[in-house]
Amino acid sequence: MSKALDGVRILDFTHVQSGPTCTQLLAWFGADVIKVEKAGEGDATRGQLRDIPGVDSLYFTMLNHNKRSITVNTKDPKGKEVLDRLIKTCDVLVENFAPGALDRMGFTWERIQELNPRMIVASVKGFGPGKYEDCKVYENVAQCAGGAASTTGFDDGPPLVTGAQIGDSGTGLHLALGIVAALYQRNSSGRGQKVLAPMQDAVLNLCRVKLRDQQRLERTGTMNEYPQYPDTPFGDSVPRAGNASGGGQPGSILKCKGWETDPNAYIYFITQAAVWPAVCKVIGQEDWIAHPDYATPPKRLPHLKKIFARIEEWTMTKTKFEAMDILNQFDIPCGPILSMKEIAEEPSLRATGTVVEVDHPERGKYLTVGNPIKMSDSITEVKRSPLLGEHTEEVLAQLGYSSAEIGSLRESKVI
Repeated sequence: MSKALDGVRILDFTHVQSGPTCTQLLAWFGADVIKVEKAGEGDATRGQLRDIPGVDSLYFTMLNHNKRSITVNTKDPKGKEVLDRLIKTCDVLVENFAPGALDRMGFTWERIQELNPRMIVASVKGFGPGKYEDCKVYENVAQCAGGAASTTGFDDGPPLVTGAQIGDSGTGLHLALGIVAALYQRNSSGRGQKVLAPMQDAVLNLCRVKLRDQQRLERTGTMNEYPQYPDTPFGDSVPRAGNASGGGQPGSILKCKGWETDPNAYIYFITQAAVWPAVCKVIGQEDWIAHPDYATPPKRLPHLKKIFARIEEWTMTKTKFEAMDILNQFDIPCGPILSMKEIAEEPSLRATGTVVEVDHPERGKYLTVGNPIKMSDSITEVKRSPLLGEHTEEVLAQLGYSSAEIGSLRESKVI
C-alpha cells in the first residue's frame, strides 16, 4: 500500500521539538525526511534528559521516527555543496533556527529559489513580523505570549502553563498543514513558496475560545458560565476559569473514590442540558428536575457550585471507572483523569497505534506515541529514530557522490 506523501522529499534542518514534530508527522505519512545534523553532536535533544548514559534520549527518539540522518559540516564549502545538491533534489526545506540563521548560512530565499524554484521553505519562529520577531522563544514563552497562560489556572492563583506542548508540538502540527497545502498549490502553480508558523499564532489559534470570551466580556461585562459568577466581579480581561468548560456546557473535575491517596482519582463531569434529568436521577436528586432554581440552564448557572458539590458527593462513592460505566449508560458526558501510566498500559491505545512499542538498537524497547491521524489508505508504520549520521553515505550516494568522493569528505571531516 502506498503512503499519502510517497515521493515527497523533505530536507529537515529542525531541532528540539517544534520542527521535529512537523517533520516526523510528514515522515509518518510517507515522506522521505533527511535530517541534517552536525557531526559528532547532532540534535541537542539526543543528549538531553538521558535515562541511559551514552544513548539517544527519549526526547530525541520520540520526535524523530521514520527519518534518515546525515551529518554535514555546513561551514565547509564542500559541505555547502552537499546542501546545494540536497536543495536541488528535495521538495521542502523545514527549519526552526533562530531568526536569520538560514540567511547567515548562505541559504537565503533567493539562493534557494535559484537552486530549486519549486522548493517550499517552511519555518517555525517564535513570533511573526513585529517588535518581537527576533526574540528566541521556547514552549512556555509561547504559551504565555499566545494568551493561554493568562487564562489557565484558578482565579486566586498565578497564570499557569499546561503540560500539553501546545507551543512546540502545536506549532509543528500547524506547520505540517501549511506544508501539505503548499505542496498541493504547487501542483497548479509550479512554484515553491515560504510557509511560516509563528508559535505565538499557533497557541492563539488553539485557545481562540478565550478571544471569543474577551469580546463577550467587553460587550456584556459578565460571563455567567464562568466560576466567578455570580459572586466575584469581572475585570476587563478574561479571568482564569479553573476547570470550567469553555464551550457553554458547565463542567468540573470532581473527586472519586480513592482521591485521598491517588492524585488521579478524579472525573470530568459535564451537566449537559439534554441529560439534566438523567443527572438528577443518577445522584438521587430528582426534585431538582422541575425545581424553579434548576429546571433550565440559565436558572442553574448561579447555583453551579452547589450542583457540582452535590454531584461530587455521588462521584466520591465510585471509582472513576465505575462512575464512567454508570454515566455512559445515560449519555452523560464525562471522562476519567488518566495518568501517563494508565495511558501507557491501555490496551485499546496499543491496538489503534496511538501508543506504540519501538525497538532501538542501543536502548532496546521503548514506548512512544504513534500517528494521531488515522487514514484508511495510508497506514503508518512507526520506525525507530536514526542514529547520528546513520544514513550519510546512503544519501550522498543517491546524490551522485562516488565511494571515493564520500571517503574524501569523511577524511576531511565534512561529513
